[in-house]
Amino acid sequence: MPPPLIQLTGISLTFGGTPLLHSADLSVSAGERVCLVGRNGSGKSTLLKIAAGLVESDGGTRFVQPGTSMRYLPQEPDLSAHPTTLSYVEEGLNPGDGSHPARYLLEQLGLTGDENPAQLSGGEARRAALARALAPEPDILLLDEPTNHLDLPTIEWLEAELASRRSALVLISHDRRFLQNLSRATVWLDRGETRRLEKGFGEFESWRDEVLAKEELDQHKLDRKIVAEEHWLRYGVSARRKRNVRRLGGLLALRKDRRDYRGSIGKANINAAEADKSGALIIEAKRIGKSFGERKIVEDFSTRIMRADRIGIVGPNGSGKTTLVNLLTGNLPPDTGSVRLGANLEMVTLDQSRDSLNPNWTLSEALTGGGSDTVIVGGQARHVASYMKDFLFAPEQIRTPLRVLSGGERGRIMLARALAKPSNVLVLDEPTNDLDLETLDVLEEMLGDYAGTVILISHDRDFLDRVVNAVVVPEDNGKWGEYAGGYSDMLDQRGEDLSRKPEAKGKPAVEKAPAAPREQKSAKRRMTFNDKHALDTLPGKMAALQKNIRKLQSELDDPGLYARDARKFTEVSAALAAAQAELAASEERWLELEILREEIEQS
Repeated sequence: MPPPLIQLTGISLTFGGTPLLHSADLSVSAGERVCLVGRNGSGKSTLLKIAAGLVESDGGTRFVQPGTSMRYLPQEPDLSAHPTTLSYVEEGLNPGDGSHPARYLLEQLGLTGDENPAQLSGGEARRAALARALAPEPDILLLDEPTNHLDLPTIEWLEAELASRRSALVLISHDRRFLQNLSRATVWLDRGETRRLEKGFGEFESWRDEVLAKEELDQHKLDRKIVAEEHWLRYGVSARRKRNVRRLGGLLALRKDRRDYRGSIGKANINAAEADKSGALIIEAKRIGKSFGERKIVEDFSTRIMRADRIGIVGPNGSGKTTLVNLLTGNLPPDTGSVRLGANLEMVTLDQSRDSLNPNWTLSEALTGGGSDTVIVGGQARHVASYMKDFLFAPEQIRTPLRVLSGGERGRIMLARALAKPSNVLVLDEPTNDLDLETLDVLEEMLGDYAGTVILISHDRDFLDRVVNAVVVPEDNGKWGEYAGGYSDMLDQRGEDLSRKPEAKGKPAVEKAPAAPREQKSAKRRMTFNDKHALDTLPGKMAALQKNIRKLQSELDDPGLYARDARKFTEVSAALAAAQAELAASEERWLELEILREEIEQS
C-alpha cells in the first residue's frame, strides 16, 4: 500500500470540558476514496478541519507528506472578501495555473464568474466553493457536505466529476447514494474514536450494526461479571487475604470500566402528531398553469393525489418546485385551470430554509414559543425537556441559543416544531438537510408509518427511492411529468436524468410519459370478479377486525396482566399487532378498489 498523503494519529480535542475526540485516527493514501461518517455532533467536521490544518488538536500527531497539495471544502464557505466568484475561485489555484480551470468549472456549475458574493444564495455559494476546491486538481480533496444546497442535476454532475478524477477523497455527506457511488473505505467516528472498514459505504451500515450488537453483548457480560464479583465480596471475602485484595482490585477496575463506558447515543423518537383522517381525495388539479412575466413555470398540469400517497417533487433549482407545491396546496392561485382540495385536511408544512428560526432563541423558546416549559404535541401538553429528548437533545441544552447549534441539530428542531402540530397532510421541503444517517432512518420509518399524505421536495435520491410512490419532474417550457415509483423508477421510465442526458451510453431515451400517468393507468383498468368480491366483503371483515382489536386492547389495558401471566401478555400483544396490520392492509385495499370503482363509473 502506498504511503499516506495525510495521517492523523491519536487525535484528541476537548471543547468546554467535554471530550469531543480522543484516540481518533485518519489515514488517506494517493487515490483512496474515504467517507467519514458519524452522528451529528460527533466531531466529523472538526476532524476534517484538523486534517486540513485549520484547527489544532489537544493531542496526537498530524503528518502530511511533503509536496502534497490539498483543498478543503467547508460547510459554510465565506466569499465576503472577494468582489466576484471568479476572483474567489482563482485565489485557490496553484501558482502558474491559468484561469481556464476556474472559468470552466464555474460554467459547469451554472455560474458566470461575475456574480457578487454578497448576493449569492446558499446553493450558489456552495457551487463557487466547489469550483475553488476542484480547479487546482489537488492530490487530496477534503469535502464537508459537498451536496448541501445543490440540486439533483448538480449532484449527479459532481458525482461523475469526482469519479473521473485521480485525487484522493475524504467525504462527509448525509447523501447515501453519493457515498455509495464514490467511497471505497469507511471511517466511522463514534464517541470520540474512529473505526475503519476497508469497504465502501454500501457495506457500512450492516457492519456498524454488528459492532454495536457485539458491544451491547460485551456490556451485558461485564454487568453479569460485576454482579458475581459483588456477590463474592459480600459472602466469600474471609479466606486468603492476598488473593482477596487482588480480586477486590479487579472488581474496582470492572466498576471503573462500566462507569467510564459511553453508550451509543441511540435513535431519535420521531413521531408525527396525527389529526383525524382526511377524505379519500386530497388534491385534484386540472390543467393548471402559472407564469411570471414571459416565463412559464407550470403549464397544463393535471394530477390527483389520494389519501396516503407519497409524492416526490424534484428538479433543478429555479425550476418551480416550490411554486408547484404552493399551487397544489392552495397557497397560490393558478392563472389557468383549477385546484380542488379534499375534505377535512389538516396540512403542516416543514420549511427547511429555517428563516422562521430566530438564532437568539433558546432551544426551549423555539419549541414552546417562549414563556412556558411545556410544548403542545398533538393537543397534549408535554414538558419541553421530555420532547427534546425524543429528538436527541440533552436536558442541559434547554437554554442553548440556536445560533451555536450544528446544521443537523437545527434540522431536528425544525422537525420537532412541525411534527408537534396535528396533521393528515405533510408538506416537506428538503427535510433531510444536514440530518445524520441514523436520524434519516428514523424519519423514513416515521413517514412509512404515517397514515396521512406526504408531499416531498427533495434532492436526496436514496431518500426518494425509500419514501415516495410517485415522482413529479419538470420537462420543457413549464411542462411537468408524473412517474410512478421512486427516483430510480422515474429515470428508468424517462430514459434521461434531470439535465436531459441519457442515463447510459447506447441506451435510447424512452418516450416521455404524459402527465399524471397514475390516472391514465387506473382509467384503463377494469374490475375483475375478485375485485368486486373484495369490495363487497372487505367492510364486514374490517368491522370484525376492529371489534377484535377493541377486545384485545381491553385485555392489555389490565395493569396486572403481565404480573399474573407474562406468556398471555405476550400472546395478546402479538395478536393485537397482527390484527392492526391486517386492518391497515384491508383498509388500504378497500380504498384502492373504491377509488377504482369511482373512476370507472366516471369514465
